[in-house]
Amino acid sequence: MIETQTMETAHGRGARSSGRPVVLVVEDEAALATMLRYNLEKQGYHVEEAVDGQEALTRIAEAPPDLVLLDWMLPTVSGLEVCRQIRRRPGTRDLPVIIVTARAEDQDAVRGLNTGADDYITKPFNIEALLARVRALLRRASAMPAKGKLAFHDITMDLAAHRVWRGERALHLGPTEFRLLEFLMQHPRRVFSREELLDAVWGKDIHVEPRTVDVHIRRLRKSINGEDELDLVRTVRAAGYALDTEAA
Repeated sequence: MIETQTMETAHGRGARSSGRPVVLVVEDEAALATMLRYNLEKQGYHVEEAVDGQEALTRIAEAPPDLVLLDWMLPTVSGLEVCRQIRRRPGTRDLPVIIVTARAEDQDAVRGLNTGADDYITKPFNIEALLARVRALLRRASAMPAKGKLAFHDITMDLAAHRVWRGERALHLGPTEFRLLEFLMQHPRRVFSREELLDAVWGKDIHVEPRTVDVHIRRLRKSINGEDELDLVRTVRAAGYALDTEAA
């Protein structure tokens, strides 16, 4: 078993060095895992698989992939807990995660996003829609970070180091919250609709529900606003959101 794991890990590194993104499919339904592998490999991705949450965490710790397709309902450790642990670990905090779920209720989607997932898709899904989301997330993740720093009020963002501070306090943001804050800091005090934020942060070629913006705005607020600190994210009713020091 140890020899097999070593070969698979080396294969994953080889796929990365040859320019093939590595996608970890975490799915206990064999037929679905096979279908995902077939379609992802047709797109040129190197695919690795895990059949339960604990195996997924072990594989990610040994050799982080470029993206995780994560089923919600898994043996041993749930998909939500896997996502939480990915976000807690400094080495995988920015790892793109798409949750695949049979739960179609709005509150379930919000719950999945609140654990740190970048996106979610419900079963049964259109494979082309899933592949579009994979492409969009990998493209954003592989983009070279801009050099320099952004500053607004008492928030400083180091784009090259991918770090954010509020005053002397280091802020810990998920990858989507980082991109959202970066965009708002590039356009301070300007109000953006949910649709404009979706286009700017998620991309024009991917369909994401507008409520996803609300979830990530709440997460951003929770991350940047400490006790007794000014809430810098302004909600403009029926219009959208802005980074501002003044209340609506």
